[in-house]
Amino acid sequence: MKILLTGANGMLGSAITEQLSKTNHTLLATGKGDLRHNHLIFNELSDYTSMDIADRITSKKIINSFKPDAIIHSAAITQVDDCELNRDHCYSINTASTIELISIAKEVDAAFHFISTDFVFSGDDGPYVESDQTGPVNYYGETKELAEQYLIQSGLDWSIIRTVLLYGKTDQIKRSNFIYWVRDNLMESKPIKVVNDQIRTPTYIPDLAKGIIAVVEQEAKGIYHISGDEIMTPYEMAIKVARFLKLDEQLITPVDATTFTQPGIRPQRTGFHIKKAMEELGYMPTAFNTALAEIFS
Repeated sequence: MKILLTGANGMLGSAITEQLSKTNHTLLATGKGDLRHNHLIFNELSDYTSMDIADRITSKKIINSFKPDAIIHSAAITQVDDCELNRDHCYSINTASTIELISIAKEVDAAFHFISTDFVFSGDDGPYVESDQTGPVNYYGETKELAEQYLIQSGLDWSIIRTVLLYGKTDQIKRSNFIYWVRDNLMESKPIKVVNDQIRTPTYIPDLAKGIIAVVEQEAKGIYHISGDEIMTPYEMAIKVARFLKLDEQLITPVDATTFTQPGIRPQRTGFHIKKAMEELGYMPTAFNTALAEIFS
């Protein structure tokens, strides 16, 4: 199968690239600017090219030339507060550029696999199943919901893969994530405040990459929720990190979301039920403590 990936420079994109490069699929990984990850994750069937999804002419040229069987669209602006403060730019990337990519996918008859988020939900009554009604409370969620709706009506073979609060191993090149923020502060004996009134089902990035690849390889269609299966607050995650690394958990203070002044509202209760992904895709999430052992080994 010929697969084109957007967002290859992100944490998730690099994990997808690394895993696909161990298969017999032909992969064209794309991202904005130069490759920011280790070239060793590529093989003779995989390559990288710069492609700014906001540049429709270039995107059309690259996709029409490669003629993929499937497009995995993981590129997005995911910083909630940035989206709230820079709405035009957020819309142009998360919604308008996705619509353009869907249009180009139609020209080459490629299946379209869109990576979305738990933030399309209100957070009033999570964890959620795939059929639950969406209703975002921040602009980031709105842009992803709009893109989802367009894809559903596109007439393409499509999937929407929603996920929750990503974490995983990082390095000097990859962007940091929550568990490293906790570790770094505690190692420096800095007290931290962590919200304890928001629930999530945190997602180990290699698990999500496997789930996405399973959707593509099985040519699955529809909406899939792919995340961990352990319901935790960020505070509970932080405590687990502290205990695993034998750091001082007394430095961690549980607070509610009103402690912080943030432009973008965070939904209170999200997280996913993942029975559909487990039954239809064979997806199995890694336990949080097992993932910590892999990350910090």
